[in-house]
Amino acid sequence: MPHTKSASLLSQRRFLPYFITQFFGAFNDNIFKNVLLLFVAFAGPQVLPISSNLFINLAAGLFILPFFLFSASAGVLADKYEKSWFIRKVKLAEIAIMSLGAIGFITESYGILLLLLFLMGTQSAFFGPVKYALLPQQLKPNELLSGNALVETGTFLAILLGTLGAGIIASADSAKYVAAGSVILFALAGYASSRSIPEAPAAAPDLKFRLKPVKQIKETLKIAHQDRVVFQCIMAISWFWFLGAAYLTQFPNFTKIHLMGNEAAVSFLLALFSVGIALGSMLCDKMSKNRIDVGIVPIGSIGITIFGALMAFAVPNDLPQFTSFSEFVSYAGLWPVFGYLLALGMSGGLFIVPLYALMQQQAKETERARVIAALNIYNSLFMVGSAVLGIVGLSILELTIVQLFLVLALMNFMMATYLFLQSPIFVVRFLIWILTTIMYRITHKNLHHLPEKGGALIVCNHVSYMDALVMTAASPRLIRFVMEEDYANFKPVRRFLRRAGVIPISSTRKGSIRRAFNDIEQALAEGEIVCIFPEGRLTSDGEMNEFMRGIDIVLRRSPVPVIPMALKGLWGSYFSRHKGRACKGLPTRFRAKLELEAGAPVAPEEASSQTMFERVATLRGDYR
Repeated sequence: MPHTKSASLLSQRRFLPYFITQFFGAFNDNIFKNVLLLFVAFAGPQVLPISSNLFINLAAGLFILPFFLFSASAGVLADKYEKSWFIRKVKLAEIAIMSLGAIGFITESYGILLLLLFLMGTQSAFFGPVKYALLPQQLKPNELLSGNALVETGTFLAILLGTLGAGIIASADSAKYVAAGSVILFALAGYASSRSIPEAPAAAPDLKFRLKPVKQIKETLKIAHQDRVVFQCIMAISWFWFLGAAYLTQFPNFTKIHLMGNEAAVSFLLALFSVGIALGSMLCDKMSKNRIDVGIVPIGSIGITIFGALMAFAVPNDLPQFTSFSEFVSYAGLWPVFGYLLALGMSGGLFIVPLYALMQQQAKETERARVIAALNIYNSLFMVGSAVLGIVGLSILELTIVQLFLVLALMNFMMATYLFLQSPIFVVRFLIWILTTIMYRITHKNLHHLPEKGGALIVCNHVSYMDALVMTAASPRLIRFVMEEDYANFKPVRRFLRRAGVIPISSTRKGSIRRAFNDIEQALAEGEIVCIFPEGRLTSDGEMNEFMRGIDIVLRRSPVPVIPMALKGLWGSYFSRHKGRACKGLPTRFRAKLELEAGAPVAPEEASSQTMFERVATLRGDYR
């Protein structure tokens, strides 16, 4: 499948205006919220209607509350109406809210600003479902992961820049006027870009909308529970926001108490975390090559556990009181903390991007926005749960923030274990991809011939014991291999091979042959891809052996497309028989060049053992 670079999406009208719109939305949210909180922090007690601590906690709660109250209604509207039109209406509401907010900043009406923060949260709650539901309509299937990687990158950079920008605005001369002008300007910029978003037809125009939040919440959550994969994605994404909220909430006090840093140091840690997530999101896209590979998710989760724990353990016991930001960042004893925090963010990016893409792909088109609305509801609940954990851990159990970070790492370890048990095959497939990429320099040719769905039979030449691993790493779909029974029943790996869908066969036992062909027939009927090596054994001289009649028997029972594939360059490897037997002596080459090429599918009525031998031989050519 050809690799579509993320950068190319940023040059296309079907993505760029949407990306700019969502960037300015997240950016302006954080400008408004953080400028308000900074104004409150430095306001005199006679100016505020309530105490500053109560005001700040109310502000956090009022911004999250609309996501719980109105996400379900927003999901119904996003499914009911054309999406670019709906986005423009939401952005117009943002301009109106920010205009009132500008008046509030200028007049220092903090009670009104608190209400407007609630309205800003409401506007964001209405934007959330359409923001993610639009992507599968505008992007091709092989672009969906790249699009989500860019969205997550843009979102976290917007959060970072909005937070840093708020500090600059709040410290400027005539700060309230600068703040007032800024929030209106950024709202206008978001609306202007939204006008260029191409049309995205309504997914369910016949939906009836009634403003009954409680009923709609119940119906929306019911929709999310209908598909097991979708619901697991929702729970995993919400867990990520649980962890993210917990870390971000504690950064200010963690920096002040344990790292002896100032306000600039807090911003630096936030920047490391946000940049890490952005880098992890883009790394996920590069590693996945545009395919949605859920095997990355548990690996990202393990990274969160490892680097979260290492960051906590790396905090030095004795630190000087830093008098400047330059002293803080140049102190070598803190560099491991900075490195682990960056890696923690990168692990988060690896964790979150495939989940968003899989959820969008798996959800029904007519329900996609409501599924994302359900995600926002759960996100808000998990973020509240994160605040409760912080209160219980720090105030009741009297843990230090470092100890709380270790608790988070332990909790995430349990989550990583659960994710691994849910999809061990996909994780191992991804590890196989890493292994084969390290061992060989592999070129893939014409893998777009592999069908995205539906049953198909792959036939391939058999050169080494690495053949199945190289093919597994290259395929975006799980391949079920037909394997010699003695190897498939090898005790150390038998259980894993069975879970991986390997179909054992023995040419000397009729019962084994009968079972194997029944299993192949069932797999193809269920829309799976099955691979056979029709030579029946490894080549002993690098040339192809005659294909056995298994292909003809399979196709008589299951007429499916047959895809010829050729492995090139593995002859002479440690795992081939070029020394008489495989794995003899010591390996003599590393990072050898390989090619894996697929041919056009052959109709079942045209395929035969002889025809497919010729197709595979032509693909392979003289490259052994």
